[in-house]
Amino acid sequence: LKLIKSRELEKDEPRPLYMDFQATTPMDPRVLDAMLPYQVNYYGNPHSRTHAYGWESESAMEKARKQVADLIGADPREIVFTSGATESNNMSIKGVARFYKAKKKHIVTTQTEHKCVLDSCRIMEAEGFDVTYLPVKNNGLIDLKQLEETIRPDTSLVSIMTVNNEIGVKQPIKEIGHLCRSKNVFFHTDAAQAVGKIPINVNDWKVDLMSISGHKLYGPKGIGALYLRRRPRIRIEPLQSGGGQERGLRSGTVPTPLAVGLGAACEIAQQELEYDHKHVTVLANRLVQKIMAAIPDVVLNGDPDQRYPGCINLSFAYVEGESLLMALKDVALSSGSACTSASLEPSYVLRAIGTDEDLAHSSIRFGIGRFTTEDEVDYTVEKCVQQVKRLREMSPLWEMVQEGIDIKSIKWTQH
Repeated sequence: LKLIKSRELEKDEPRPLYMDFQATTPMDPRVLDAMLPYQVNYYGNPHSRTHAYGWESESAMEKARKQVADLIGADPREIVFTSGATESNNMSIKGVARFYKAKKKHIVTTQTEHKCVLDSCRIMEAEGFDVTYLPVKNNGLIDLKQLEETIRPDTSLVSIMTVNNEIGVKQPIKEIGHLCRSKNVFFHTDAAQAVGKIPINVNDWKVDLMSISGHKLYGPKGIGALYLRRRPRIRIEPLQSGGGQERGLRSGTVPTPLAVGLGAACEIAQQELEYDHKHVTVLANRLVQKIMAAIPDVVLNGDPDQRYPGCINLSFAYVEGESLLMALKDVALSSGSACTSASLEPSYVLRAIGTDEDLAHSSIRFGIGRFTTEDEVDYTVEKCVQQVKRLREMSPLWEMVQEGIDIKSIKWTQH
C-alpha cells in the first residue's frame, strides 16, 4: 500500500486507464468551455451590486442555480452553492439537528453512509443527540419496516444516501421520503453518486435536503450544492458565518467559474442522462459477464438489480485485493472509497453487508462512466483475469480448495 501511495510514474511509463469514476470524474470539455470566460474576462464578484462586473457574474451564477435545480426537479431558490457534497452533508446533519434541538434529539442514518455523514453524526452524539445507525440487509438495502419502527416522535432527521459510493446499490428513496413525510420527519439524502446519473425528482421523492457534488458528474472539483426544500419549509443553522451570502446559509463569495461549471455539467447530464445510462449499462454488463465467465469464485457485492450499473464491486476469493491492485498497475482502480483507502481495515460498507473478512479484503471497485470505451473494458477484463489466475496459483488457500478441503473448517494454529 505504501508503494502505491508513494509511487510516481516512471519516465516513459504510460498513464493507466481510468476505471475509478466513483472517486472522481474527468471534467467534460464542454464544462470547461462554459467556465473559461468567467476565469479570465468576467471576473467580477457575483455579490458586487454597484457595477457591471458584479451583475454579469451574478446573472451567470443564477443561471447555474437554475440548471442545477432543473436536473433534480427543484426551484432555483432551493439551491445553495457549497464546496462539495462533504460540506452539504455536514450542513444538513448538523444544521437540522441544531436548529430543531429544543424539541427533537434523535437522528437516523445507516451503517453504509459516506464517512462525512457518519462523522457528522458522531459529532452530534457528542453534543447529546441520539443517533440510530440502521443496519442494511445482505444486499446493501435498508429494511423499510425497520426504518419505520426506528422513527420516534423526537426524530428530527433521517439521512440515507441514494447510491452507495462503494457498492453502487440504490436505496428505495421514494418510499423512504413518503414514510418520513407521513411521520413529519425531515429527510436528507446524499446523492453525490446519483445526480446526473439516474432520473431524480425531489418532489416525487419527498426529499427535504439533498447533497450534490460537482466532480462526480463531470464538473469541476471544489463545488457542490445543497438542495433545501422551501415548502414545507426546512430551516438549518448555518455552519459558516460571514457576509450572509446564499441567504445567510453559507457565507463566502460564490466562486462564479465553479458554479458555472456545475451548472453546465448538470445541463449536459440532463440532456445525456438516458444515453449515458445505456452506455454505462452495456459496458458494466460486458465487464461483469466476461470476468465471471473466465474465472470462478467471483462475487458481485450488493443487490444485482437495485443498483447504479456504473459502480461494480467484485470480490475475488483467495486473492488479496491490494496485491491485485498492484498487479493491475496499468488500470486505475480502487479497493474501496478513496476517502478511507489509506487504512488497512476492510471496507466498513462490505462488513455491514455481512461479507466475510477474507472476501472483504479481496474486493475491487470498477467505475465506469461517460468516457469509458469498450476497448478499455476489454483490456481491464483481460488483465484482471490474467492477474487473478496468477495470484491464485501462488495461493496455498486456492490449492487447498482445489483439493476439496473446506477452509472454513481448518483450525489454524499459531507458532
